[in-house]
Amino acid sequence: MRFVDEAVIKAVSGNGGHGCVSFRREKFIPRGGPDGGDGGNGGNVVFKGTTRLLSLYDFRLKRVYQAENGRPGQGSQMHGRGGKDLLVELPVGTLVFERDENGSEVLIADLSDPEKEIIVVNGGRGGKGNEHFKSSTNQAPKFAQPGEPGEEKSLRLELKILADAGLLGLPNAGKSTFISQVSAAKPKIAAYPFTTLVPNLGVMMDEYDPDRRMVIADIPGLIEGAHEGQGLGHRFLKHVERTRFLVHILSIEDVDLENPWAGFDLINDELQRFDETLGSREQIQVINKIDLRAPEEVDELRAKAEAEGRKVFFISALEGEGLEAVVTEMWRMLESLGTNAPLDSSKHVEPEPEEEFEMEVVWVRE
Repeated sequence: MRFVDEAVIKAVSGNGGHGCVSFRREKFIPRGGPDGGDGGNGGNVVFKGTTRLLSLYDFRLKRVYQAENGRPGQGSQMHGRGGKDLLVELPVGTLVFERDENGSEVLIADLSDPEKEIIVVNGGRGGKGNEHFKSSTNQAPKFAQPGEPGEEKSLRLELKILADAGLLGLPNAGKSTFISQVSAAKPKIAAYPFTTLVPNLGVMMDEYDPDRRMVIADIPGLIEGAHEGQGLGHRFLKHVERTRFLVHILSIEDVDLENPWAGFDLINDELQRFDETLGSREQIQVINKIDLRAPEEVDELRAKAEAEGRKVFFISALEGEGLEAVVTEMWRMLESLGTNAPLDSSKHVEPEPEEEFEMEVVWVRE
């Protein structure tokens, strides 16, 4: 299945059912009075995050989501059935933006919690039956209230993957090999840049605690100018925003002994330019593919890192060398940061409260 992280859809709530105009007519009960029932409320469109979905692909195929209309009221004070809500499941981490006619957008929902349901479009209220309008001066009202029409919204869905750790680095740094070694993920691995074209997710289990797990996102390789859209650009930089910490992997092939940390600095500068908060996120720095260099060169790099007070892990993801130390550090960092993902709560906008429904009699029936 294709990975899709953006889609535009239309959500339509149900119309409210009309109120009923009816009078009680029974033998030996003259002038029984009005007994028209109320119409049912229209169904809401409800969004809910789920971990079962990892892409917005299905929302490129189906564009319109409509809830059920409320049923009209009937005589004998029988109220119409309310329309069923339409529950739409979206991948956890999806942002929901409402679009107006001018193309401007407002964030109305952030589905970062898989247990939370959010009503994005409210159903129309059902109309009142004529039994509500009787009075001392009008004992036989021949009118009822119409149902309120449902709402219709144009929505843009944007998925930002939620993960504990994000793997990033230059193209062909060995990120896919790393995630395949520490989790059950099976990404495409090849000896050329940009092998990974979409983010991959893997789950790493704690061998000592089966209930403890860590979600890892393998982000496609970044290059200089990524914050401006170069290479795969900010299309995938946004996925790094929803991770608790980063594992920054640099291939030893890209290391110059005169300036060994230039690769780290390049990507960190791109992160800073894209988002200052992201640029300051905690990260574990790893140099991969040490099996491609002579042991004495690797030892020289280790000594240089220690002399500069820089904590760098040296591994060969292909051969498994040094992986245990990195995995231990990842668990330690996850524990130290806690369980709250660093989401930008300042961008979270709650839906505005529903306005009070004013009774207006406009539908007449003789």
